[in-house]
Amino acid sequence: MVSSLRIIRFCALLFSLILCFIFFQTASAHGVTITEYNCNTMSCQPTGITTGPDGNLWFTDSHLFNFPSGDNIIGKITPAGMVTVVSTLPARLGIPRGVTAGPDGNLWFTAYNIVKITTNGVVTEYPIPTIPSGAHSITAGPDGNLWFTEWDGNKIGKITTTGVLTEYAVPTNGGHPSGITTGPDSNIWFTEDDGNKIGKITTTGVLTEYTVPTNGSRPFGITAGPDGNIWFTEFNGNKIGKITTTGVLTEYTVPANGSHPNGITIGPDGNIWFTETFGNKIGRITTAGLITEYPIPSAYSLPHGITAGPDGNIWFTESQGGQIGKISDFQPTPPTSVPTMTEWGMIIFTTLAGLGSIYYLKGWLKIYK
Repeated sequence: MVSSLRIIRFCALLFSLILCFIFFQTASAHGVTITEYNCNTMSCQPTGITTGPDGNLWFTDSHLFNFPSGDNIIGKITPAGMVTVVSTLPARLGIPRGVTAGPDGNLWFTAYNIVKITTNGVVTEYPIPTIPSGAHSITAGPDGNLWFTEWDGNKIGKITTTGVLTEYAVPTNGGHPSGITTGPDSNIWFTEDDGNKIGKITTTGVLTEYTVPTNGSRPFGITAGPDGNIWFTEFNGNKIGKITTTGVLTEYTVPANGSHPNGITIGPDGNIWFTETFGNKIGRITTAGLITEYPIPSAYSLPHGITAGPDGNIWFTESQGGQIGKISDFQPTPPTSVPTMTEWGMIIFTTLAGLGSIYYLKGWLKIYK
């Protein structure tokens, strides 16, 4: 009889745990809607993307996988999904990569040199003194200038809206700066792809470097977070990193192995969103470090750049898929590991149900033993 009661207790508790598991799986399955728009250009391979001053999304078409064949373009897409080729660039300008909205109401992007384009498509080129510079990413600084990374030149560049250029050498040889952003401390922060460091430069040109804990992590994309910290991707480390303005580093491992996180941005929901280039997913991480991943409908799309759109959605580029993606219908905050009041109610209910089953079955055995 004792043995039978133990079996009954075990089965009842197992039943309760199964109910809890099913509930939490259902409660945590918050999805998003991902919509993809074709670039409408031959061999389109979009890379960088940003929100423009005209309320559209602007992107660079870099042809990273078949350069120099095809046309390197600057394109835009409306929040409704209409794609337009704004300018076809001459071959001498090279591959357009990073793009940002400037304080002057124009778009600025990197190629062989720094290029400005008006919303009407007028292009102006500003030569970079260092050749080759390998200008990569660009951002609007707190000082009214544009700041950019020089991957080959191993420098951080600054350009005024009138085209005056200044360069600052990165202390680590072969650091290869890549991503760049303006921090909450009014300094410029950047990643060093091969230097495995996060760099900071003041608007007066004073540089400081911080080593990423994971060796060979290849920090790449970088953005200012909603929590007063700076967040970045570790392409080889398969992690998302966080650094405070005083240089304290924290790392969070991306669940999908070998996903190679790349671009990163702050979302309108107060979380950080990033692309997983080889994982073919879009990731979201809370400021507490909880990561959620969303598969992209098109296979092998190689998502790259990502930005918050003017429409409250997240937009990203598919450098191999030839499409611009939009993420919508996401919850204000992703599921957390802390139960809500409703979830606590379900826990109590299933627990009581299990205990009630034990009591009932125990009484039944007493009657019929």
